[in-house]
Amino acid sequence: MKNLATFKNSTFFPVFLLLLAMVSIQSGASLAKQIFPIAGPMGTSALRLTFAAIILCAIWRPWRVKISREQAKQFILYGASLGLMNLFFYMAIARIPLGIAVGIEFTGPLIITVLASRKILDYLWVLLAGVGVFLILPIADFSTALDVWGIFYAFMAAFFWALYIVFGSKAGKLSSPGIVASVGMLVAAIFVVPFGVVVDGPALLNSSIIPIGIGVALFSSAIPYSLEMFALAKIPTKEFGILLSLEPVFAAFSGLVYLGERLSFTQWLAIGLIIIASIGISITSDKKKISAQTLDSV
Repeated sequence: MKNLATFKNSTFFPVFLLLLAMVSIQSGASLAKQIFPIAGPMGTSALRLTFAAIILCAIWRPWRVKISREQAKQFILYGASLGLMNLFFYMAIARIPLGIAVGIEFTGPLIITVLASRKILDYLWVLLAGVGVFLILPIADFSTALDVWGIFYAFMAAFFWALYIVFGSKAGKLSSPGIVASVGMLVAAIFVVPFGVVVDGPALLNSSIIPIGIGVALFSSAIPYSLEMFALAKIPTKEFGILLSLEPVFAAFSGLVYLGERLSFTQWLAIGLIIIASIGISITSDKKKISAQTLDSV
């Protein structure tokens, strides 16, 4: 017990929680991909967001808080971007490997950082990420063929991740993290569920996928978001960004272990370049300036 208490008070403990959150997220994504043949990516996304919203609302009980018109506006923008980011990401991993999709999705936060930056070095990091993306695209002669629509959906997920960061920063200043997360997830479910019902409606009535849907919601949303909230409170923003940059690696290994998705050397190189760019921009960027300038420039 003494050793456990010492570990909890150590500087490594929040890092361990963040790594655990990344494992949870990518395990949830792998679990979700396994039920795509039954519920489809849109139906699975609807299940995940619905159960995640129920779990978060049960924990934070946002109905106890009065929400102003301005808060409602920001919560809707935040929730819509969250929902569409998740929807397009699931549509992407239905067609391309998990590690590749996460690698492409990371271009969203990178672009947000550059839009708020005035440092030449940050542009060089994005150029490096661009090389990594080029190696993934089918237009590269040495690239392994990937589904074009899958790549397009991954870029759409990156776009909505960028919006999620912008609107999330605004919404986060208007209320507590728990209220923002729960209301945002509820809005996300409201936006995405109609897509799931229209496209995969009959499959959603299959009772056998309900437990899996709850598992996806827990592993992909409730558990990692809670762990990340705690880790972010204990880890400096710059170190948090560096560690989060490792997520494509966790995604690639999760895809390999759970789904048998093997990547070529070129694809691993592409993911590596994107990770290096993400780590580099986390180190060199001024986070305080970014949070203020990004909201004015996007």
